[in-house]
Amino acid sequence: MPLGAARFALQGGVKKFDLQYLVIAGGGGAGASQWVSDSGGGGGAGGYRNSYASETSGDSSSTESTIEITADGTTYDVSIGAPGSAPPASSYAAAYNGADSYFKNTGLSIDITSIGGGGGGTSSGNSGGSGGGSGHMNSAYPAGTANQGGDGGRGITSSPWAGGGGGGGGGASGNGQSAANYQTAGNGANGLASSITGSSVTRAGGGGARAQGASPTQGSGGSGSGTTANYGGGGNANRGSGGSGVVILRYPNTFTLSQSGLTVSTSTVGSDKVTIVTAGTGTVSWS
Repeated sequence: MPLGAARFALQGGVKKFDLQYLVIAGGGGAGASQWVSDSGGGGGAGGYRNSYASETSGDSSSTESTIEITADGTTYDVSIGAPGSAPPASSYAAAYNGADSYFKNTGLSIDITSIGGGGGGTSSGNSGGSGGGSGHMNSAYPAGTANQGGDGGRGITSSPWAGGGGGGGGGASGNGQSAANYQTAGNGANGLASSITGSSVTRAGGGGARAQGASPTQGSGGSGSGTTANYGGGGNANRGSGGSGVVILRYPNTFTLSQSGLTVSTSTVGSDKVTIVTAGTGTVSWS
C-alpha cells in the first residue's frame, strides 16, 4: 500500500491493519586460516526480507507484500537469530551458520522466516540465507536462499597453494566476490539500506575473506558486515563472528503492541509506530 494511504480499517467491529516488516537472520561466522597454505572464506549474511514501502528485499529482489493483522489479541511468534561463530581451532570444518529469525503464525499461514547466513569455509563454505565464501583450493559457490541473499564466492583453485585466496561471503545485495588469485582474497557483498525505522541503515553485508602467503591482499567486508549486533552481517576472516539478527515491525500509531519473552523498543515515526525486536524468542500481539 502506498505511503500516506490509510493502512487500517474496521471490519465487523474488529480493527485490522497492514504490517510492514524487516526480518533479518543471524550472520554466519568466517572461515579460519589454519596454516600458511590455507585461506578462509568470509561469512554469509543472514537472510533479508523486507516489505517496507518500495524498498529492495534480499538478493536485490522486489519488495515483499505486507501482512494483514487483526488487532484482537491474536499472537504471532517472533525469534531473533543468533550469530554464527568461527570453526573449532585447528579444524577444516566451515564456520557455524547464523540462526534463523522469524515472524509467523502457523494457524494463519503466515511465515516470514529469514534463513541464517552460511559459515565461511577453510575448504567449502556453507549455504544459508546468503552463502559463506569458500576457502583453500575450493571451487564451490555456496548458495544463498532465493529472494533473501546472494551466493558465497569461491576460493582460488590453481597452484601454488601458498596463500590461496578465499571467497567473500554473500550479502543482501548479491553474490560475494571470488578470490582473484592465490594471494588476493575476495570481498564480501554489500548489504541493503532500509529506512523502516525512519532513518537509512545498511544491514546484512557479507564478510571479507582471508588469503595467506608472503604479501597477501585480504578481502574487505561489505557494508553492513561484521559482528555488529542486530545487523545480520557475515563475519570477516580470519575467524570473525557474524552479527545477530533483528525483526523490525512498522504499523499505524493507533495500535498498541504487547509482547512476551522478547527485548523490544518502540518509537513513533510520523503516523506510525516502529517496534524493533533485538533479542529473544516469544510472541507479539496488537490491540
